[in-house]
Amino acid sequence: MRFLLLSFLLILQIPSFSQKPRPRELGIEFGILKTGNLNAITDVPGVKVGHFTLHQGTDIHTGVTAILPIEENIFQNKVPAAIYIGNGFGKLAGYTQVEELGNIETPILLTNTMVVSTAIDALIDFTIQNPENKTVKSVNAVVGETNDGGLNDIRARVLTKENMLEAIASANSGKVAEGNVGAGTGTMSLGFKGGIGTSSRILPISKGGYTVGVLVQSNFGGVLQIGGKPIGQLLGNYKFKNIDKEYEEDGSCMMVVITDAPLNAKNLKRLAARAMLGLSRTGGMAANGSGDYVIALSTAKDLRIAHDSKEMYETFKVLRNNDLDLLFQGVVEATEEAIINSLFAAEDLQGFNGYKAEALPIKTVMELLKK
Repeated sequence: MRFLLLSFLLILQIPSFSQKPRPRELGIEFGILKTGNLNAITDVPGVKVGHFTLHQGTDIHTGVTAILPIEENIFQNKVPAAIYIGNGFGKLAGYTQVEELGNIETPILLTNTMVVSTAIDALIDFTIQNPENKTVKSVNAVVGETNDGGLNDIRARVLTKENMLEAIASANSGKVAEGNVGAGTGTMSLGFKGGIGTSSRILPISKGGYTVGVLVQSNFGGVLQIGGKPIGQLLGNYKFKNIDKEYEEDGSCMMVVITDAPLNAKNLKRLAARAMLGLSRTGGMAANGSGDYVIALSTAKDLRIAHDSKEMYETFKVLRNNDLDLLFQGVVEATEEAIINSLFAAEDLQGFNGYKAEALPIKTVMELLKK
């Protein structure tokens, strides 16, 4: 009985919030714009995030993160979307239809590389089981991934469709758990334990008062920088430290950008591109073996695209190009902060084949920053 209880507790899904302080709580600020109340992607009205986290023994450390952009049935009320590819060594599902039509029709699932097809299956189930979608015969499921095959026995492919659906069902609009949770359970980033991170920015009322939020699944390599300081070098842990060492692949970064500002697909792609600048600020460099993707969408109610409509024309009011700069600034800042948040929240983890991931030594980092 005790063994069964312990096994159950290993996979019991209780929201896991890191007990570590976030960088901003320690006095580290990123940029000039104000954050939302939660400093999370859920500051954008209607956005929900859920996780499924799986630890089994020493070999399995993986999970799923679900992002629900709007409260309504998104298949019947599609929203403008775009995807920007920083480096395309990845398996992002659903890209071509988003690129072609400029909208998204399912929640977004993030998970590990080897179970993308399982996540697609889950999103199809989620969509067609909705009574409003009873005649649907085609679903463009959007699934992002990074490879957690260092800490996790990724070839075991233990995540199920039910796990994916549980992540969707658990999604809520409150505080977002960061670090070793969901799709970030088994990830590494910039030489340290990575994970899920999130941040947001609010524009001044005079500029529309719009919110832009970012969520990242950090699993990429580089030379860590915090506030422009070469922290990775100072800690002696960074990519290319041993320049003659055999090449090691990097593992990717998925970035999801959501705003309530009225942007069309063209300008959402431009917004998405700026997230790569935020990644660069943290020391990432879009390595050859890294799949660095940005999914950007607008939840503005006036831009919803009805799946079925008798109207021949669609009329939208969108922001002019000249009024995008503060949103660009917000995405750069929020992406940078989200990545650093993922590192600060992460915990040490012993994984597959004895592989050990060490969390960022926050006390030492703060001492270095003060110097």
